[in-house]
Amino acid sequence: MKSHKIAVIAGDGIGPEVISEGVKVLKAVSKLNPEINFEFTDFPWGCEYYVKTGKMIADDGMETLKKFDAIYLGAVGYPGVPDHISLWGLLLKIRKGFDQYINLRPVKLLNGAECPLKNVDRSQIDMVVIRENSEGEYAGAGDWLFKGKPEEVVLQTGVFSRKGCERVIRYAYELARKEGKTLTSISKANALNYSMVFWDEVFEEIGKEYPDVKTYSYLVDAACMFFVKQPERFQIVVTSNLFGDIVTDLGAAIAGGLGLAAGANLNPERTFPSMFEPVHGSAPDIAGQGKANPLAAIWSVSQMLDFFGYENWGKAVLDAIEKVMVEKKFLTPDMGGTSKTNEVGDAVVKALEEIAANM
Repeated sequence: MKSHKIAVIAGDGIGPEVISEGVKVLKAVSKLNPEINFEFTDFPWGCEYYVKTGKMIADDGMETLKKFDAIYLGAVGYPGVPDHISLWGLLLKIRKGFDQYINLRPVKLLNGAECPLKNVDRSQIDMVVIRENSEGEYAGAGDWLFKGKPEEVVLQTGVFSRKGCERVIRYAYELARKEGKTLTSISKANALNYSMVFWDEVFEEIGKEYPDVKTYSYLVDAACMFFVKQPERFQIVVTSNLFGDIVTDLGAAIAGGLGLAAGANLNPERTFPSMFEPVHGSAPDIAGQGKANPLAAIWSVSQMLDFFGYENWGKAVLDAIEKVMVEKKFLTPDMGGTSKTNEVGDAVVKALEEIAANM
């Protein structure tokens, strides 16, 4: 039996509600395949913890998390706690501290998902966006000069190291080669005449090692237009931290909404634990009402299973999500249904059991 230690940080708002359904699915996988075991340890960190202690995570939190195989995060953010504190105090602290330099966001129109675009076939929206996750515009570098004075100036510095650019771009080339897909780089070299010119040069340099991979390169504004008008242009996408943040939310909008937006923060070398999360936010306005859509959190479970090497179970979980959406018997209000969060989770487990019977 292979056992995996999972640190569960449910976090804020709807986080505890959706994460409990993801844990339910992982337990179902373990029950269906006794050769796979998951050990869960819960941690209370987040905004409520901050209000009580003045800290988003315990002083020894990073050292504690280092001992786990993966981190399962619900949501971060709540009214009364500034966003920059909640983001930098927990989420970015983990991403940077554990060198989770690959952010993997699937943008795939699943069976049963509503698409706001006209005359779009499912096959036209099926991509993976690889976002640089450790530096770039989110490096936290800069300065605030002459604060409060008429000559006040703020400097926000994007950091693009050769190491940082090369490793994320190479990861993208490797995935494109492995899956036999095209690779598109998104940048803005015409305006960002240092960082993005450098990014484009590194993309071209590494591309010489992968002559079998067909590549494209778009400016971010054009790419956003093509996401909407011609999403079939994109299969594997690689881009910077900020642009990745923006285009993946746009991707979520055309692929069913944030209720289906899952994300993985990977340390590919597995020196540190990787982190899996829904990226819909904490939605405090519906917290505790049983209205939260757990499907993004469950999709991130599928990503976790893939990362552990259980691709067949990762696919089975995704197939179960699609089955529930196609049947439309158990959906939350954001998807036109009336079901509670836990009822959707139960439906996914039932669908998974039916799928597993034929595996």
